[in-house]
Amino acid sequence: MRRLLLGAALASVLVLSYAAPVSAHERSLRVATYNLSLNRSSEGLLREHLANPAVDDVYRRQARNVAEVIQRAHPDVVLLNEFDYDPEAARLFERNFLAVSQNGAPAQRYPYRFVAPSNTGVSTGLDLNNNGVADTTPGDQAYGDDSYGFGLFPGQYGMVVYSKYPIDSQAVRTFQRFKWKDMPGNLLPTDFYSPAAQAVLRLSSKSHWDVPIRVGHRTLHFLVSHPTPPTFDGPEDRNGRRNHDEIRFWADYVTPGKRAAYIYDDKGRRGGLRPGQQFVIAGDQNADPNDGDSYDDAINQLLGHPLINTRTTPSSAGAAEAAVLQGGANSTHVGDPRYDTADFADTAPGNLRADYVLPRKGLKVTGSGVFWPVRADPLSRLSGVFDPVWSPVNGFPTSDHRLVWLDLKR
Repeated sequence: MRRLLLGAALASVLVLSYAAPVSAHERSLRVATYNLSLNRSSEGLLREHLANPAVDDVYRRQARNVAEVIQRAHPDVVLLNEFDYDPEAARLFERNFLAVSQNGAPAQRYPYRFVAPSNTGVSTGLDLNNNGVADTTPGDQAYGDDSYGFGLFPGQYGMVVYSKYPIDSQAVRTFQRFKWKDMPGNLLPTDFYSPAAQAVLRLSSKSHWDVPIRVGHRTLHFLVSHPTPPTFDGPEDRNGRRNHDEIRFWADYVTPGKRAAYIYDDKGRRGGLRPGQQFVIAGDQNADPNDGDSYDDAINQLLGHPLINTRTTPSSAGAAEAAVLQGGANSTHVGDPRYDTADFADTAPGNLRADYVLPRKGLKVTGSGVFWPVRADPLSRLSGVFDPVWSPVNGFPTSDHRLVWLDLKR
């Protein structure tokens, strides 16, 4: 009942503003995460779509829509999840879509970007789903199940970081090949995976990146990832356990001392952040603190961490309204619907808080939000509701996730 009353009250808001006043924004750093569902069904298709922006089809319209969302929110630094790994596609999206005004929104230029390989769709050569066959032919569900991270081809559902500030590319750390078994006290289900699988399985379903960004005279470590959903498995809960440990990775990484000593990056360097280094953890964590299918309250490893500032929770009136209008599983949720960031199936699990921007304690938060307009807002055309017209993409005019942003005092 509390969710319904709250949602009804917030639904009375007609038009939302997603841009902070210019004078305020100039004094802050806007950091965002957006699972924009810009993945495609086959390798190279995303590059093809982004290279030809004038074509009017459902794929280019979606690309223009997600670009407009980013332009309306105008973050200074943004992580994009579910962007197929392709350095040229990352360049084309910035040049042909973000740097070109969409429906009058201010064009955004990002002179700095970082992209690296993803574990998704990279074959292990092993039978990871225990169906008796090691599928090594890209393009089908079984191949995805037997890859280091689920994907129909190498790099599907990858990541990219865009920044208006310089990225210290020489200091970037990636953890794509860190093995799950090497995390002390891991939750790897040894009764499900064969010894051969346990020996090679990587922790990251995509990757974990530490991307240092130079903002004036300081360095901000942008810690980004996209843990696997805690679903699509069996009673062994292998994806739920992996999601938990992918989230735990950052909890350990930002803790100075012995807790991070086991970590090694793709160049062999060991350990986590040094004491006092500034950071923001961002990404689609696929974990809600109150609802959904997470294993052992996975996200609370970050939300309850003594070095992470969780005093500000990004919210939107649109999320609260959606919970009321959609009903279903949403009416049984414990969490406050204002904080939802993803529009999922209403039968189960319902809308959830899945996407996070979490700064280090000591960084002053001056603003925050979730790009989820109420339906009376003209910009709600960008978030929309599930519609078969968009089924070739994902059923939405943009994504089933919403852009989440946080302003930090510069």
